[in-house]
Amino acid sequence: MNYSEDAVRFGCENENLFGILARPERPADIGIVIVVGGPQTRVGSHRQFVLLSRALAAAGFPVLRFDYRGMGDSTGAPRNFEAITSDICAASAALQAACPNVKRIVLWGLCDAAAALLLYWDDTHDPRIAGLCLLNPWVRSEATLAKTQVKHYYGQRLLQKEFWRKLLSGKLNLVGALSGFLGKLKQASAGIDSRPGFQDRMARSLRNFPGPVLLLQSGNDYTAREFLEYANSGASWRGLLDRPSVTRIDIADADHTFSSQAWRETVENKCLDWLKQYE
Repeated sequence: MNYSEDAVRFGCENENLFGILARPERPADIGIVIVVGGPQTRVGSHRQFVLLSRALAAAGFPVLRFDYRGMGDSTGAPRNFEAITSDICAASAALQAACPNVKRIVLWGLCDAAAALLLYWDDTHDPRIAGLCLLNPWVRSEATLAKTQVKHYYGQRLLQKEFWRKLLSGKLNLVGALSGFLGKLKQASAGIDSRPGFQDRMARSLRNFPGPVLLLQSGNDYTAREFLEYANSGASWRGLLDRPSVTRIDIADADHTFSSQAWRETVENKCLDWLKQYE
């Protein structure tokens, strides 16, 4: 399907936000808002968001990708993913204003933007939001990062010939390496912080969100592994990834931003297959 791309400007708490709207000739009544993780712009790594929005628009879905306040072309003070609820709300309104037939909205986000989507719905319970696409969600804490590194990085190092070659040749700083490992092990054994944090708000949102959720996980990414460690260890996350509303797809060997053409096309196709439920 043919589509056009237009620059859009819209307001958010006395600041100007800028984005690109991909508008199909015959737009569906459901649109997609791509929320950008920081620090990035609406283009994305290796033009990821440009290519994704065009693929979705060619299939009939209006797509808005935008810079939130303090990023890219948008004005305002820089902020992190925990402070962009107003930006996501303004972008959703801008998409509907530009495409009046859009009645439902799917939010799409990678890394800390995926976390921001869950925080947004927890804050607002916005009835316009019909679905969430979450890619490698961010749940970073010192304990989860250390646990992931101990389990994956140090475990893999022991299987590498280069590690043993350096060790046997005396080129490896054994004291420094052992000290680093023991430090990570101590952090990991401390367990997940029991104090309520943004991760618990994410879990509450996922538990209460009434619509379908697409969870795409990279097979070769520490952020994705850390998310799974957290989801499998945190009491507030217990059973959430097994809910019928959650469709989980693991893309083997993919890196954090799905940088190859094959991985990018897999993401596009999986999103399009998932979106067919709204037809």
